[in-house]
Amino acid sequence: MPFDPAPDAADPDCAAVVVRLPDQAAGLDARATSAQGTGAWGSPASVLLRCGVEPPGPTTLRCVSVDEVDWIIDESDAPTYRFTTYGRTPAVEVVVDNDVVSGSSAITDLSAAVAAIPAEGGCTDLTDLGGLDEG
Repeated sequence: MPFDPAPDAADPDCAAVVVRLPDQAAGLDARATSAQGTGAWGSPASVLLRCGVEPPGPTTLRCVSVDEVDWIIDESDAPTYRFTTYGRTPAVEVVVDNDVVSGSSAITDLSAAVAAIPAEGGCTDLTDLGGLDEG
């Protein structure tokens, strides 16, 4: 299945992720991809993974932690949801067709592989920052 690799797909950490990708994600079987640092599941592909995307900066998008991997969720193109790891370089992006599969199931199945990239930070919210005057 052709789709373009991410800019930093050649990063050695992406190779560590790809060799750990599961045979299934969200109940869908893995399929071959032609681009470095990628994975795909389903026919047609409903879960796409690209390692080596630009790490996101601070954002107001929702951030969730799954198996100690933090993900930012972009729902602006629903039902296509984009999950991007937060606090890891290079970052990993997972695009899910939420009409076909559950995005949360997909990232749950992929988090163990993505954890091969060391965490440098993670999600925070205002309550984590402490010491802020809420008045």
